[in-house]
Amino acid sequence: MDCPGCGLQRAVVFLFQGEFLAAFKMYPAIYSILLLFGFLSLDFLFKIKYANKIIIFLMISSVGLILINFILKFF
Repeated sequence: MDCPGCGLQRAVVFLFQGEFLAAFKMYPAIYSILLLFGFLSLDFLFKIKYANKIIIFLMISSVGLILINFILKFF
């Protein structure tokens, strides 16, 4: 049985190889996770107004994509 994080490392490898569609197919939440970490880095360097709301939105969307991907693996 696959775990919810299965495919994340392979998706990162695909990103480094420049295969963006293959990375998305391997792990659909890869881009929302990258956006989340990128925004967290920017918020650390520059204090951004309404950062908490944006971070919560990105976290919920990442978890949602992870769960949807995990559920769809069973079908």
